Amino acid sequence: MKYRNFIIKVVLLALIVVFLAVPAVNPLLSADAKMAVAQQLSETFGSFSGVDGVFNVPKLIALLAMLAGIWLVSSVLLFVLGEISERRKSTSAFLTLSMSFVKFAAVLIGLVWGLSILGANVSAIIASVGVVSLVVGFGAQSLIEDTITGIFMILENHFHVGDYIVLDNFRGRVKQIGIRTVVLLDDAGNLKIVNNSDIRNYQNRSQILSLAICDVGISYSSDIPRVEQLLKDSFEEMYRNNMDVFAAPPIYKGVEGLNASAVTLRITVETEEANVFIARRRLNREIKLLFDKNGVEIPFTQVVLHQGK
Repeated sequence: MKYRNFIIKVVLLALIVVFLAVPAVNPLLSADAKMAVAQQLSETFGSFSGVDGVFNVPKLIALLAMLAGIWLVSSVLLFVLGEISERRKSTSAFLTLSMSFVKFAAVLIGLVWGLSILGANVSAIIASVGVVSLVVGFGAQSLIEDTITGIFMILENHFHVGDYIVLDNFRGRVKQIGIRTVVLLDDAGNLKIVNNSDIRNYQNRSQILSLAICDVGISYSSDIPRVEQLLKDSFEEMYRNNMDVFAAPPIYKGVEGLNASAVTLRITVETEEANVFIARRRLNREIKLLFDKNGVEIPFTQVVLHQGK
């Protein structure tokens, strides 16, 4: 479906370009109009210099042809970059930035070229913009900083689209990397939009496997060696039951603590960061079922009342 829609879009855009850029096949124009349009198209696509004259139908057709052509080229580039990004995660961050650049470039080229077609003095406009940019440059320092930081961030390849990072106590998946901002999405569906220049001291949780941790207490009267053996004998079955989440069989780490009413044991399992909370819940369930089946007591807080005589 995706490829079919893309092909239909490209074909329609190509037909529009041909219809507008080749006056001879346009049945709506007279012979004189076709000559005028052909001359205008030659002047337009032959150079970027300004074209003198007032707004007219030939210029309108040339403008539409130019816009359709830019739309066609940018659509093809965005489609190709999107396909590569989906298949090669290691380059998805760079490709996302490239897609943003293609969009900005298409708008900028269309604007400048369109003004040139309509007869505006583009050179004078660019010179004026250069003077104005010096005035507003001091107010755009943060924008420049965000852009430069974003470029270096992509080149250094520290994280990609789809990675889980922790930034300022916010854990989220990188949803989008732009020229100026990065968009994070947490497991609850909350979005955090961060300027590139503000991304400092973050953790990338997706470069290696994460650990889901289960700390479970057993009573002081329990036979610890027996419980440890029960756990080790059950880890392979736990892994088989949860292979969609667990990356390997769980591991018994040892006695984590001697608390007031329980001996705390720690069990961990490796998993993808995206599944770390699911894996922890699954591991808790498996341990509880195992202890219930084998009569291992998990102590809980109890209140003892003594009635005075």
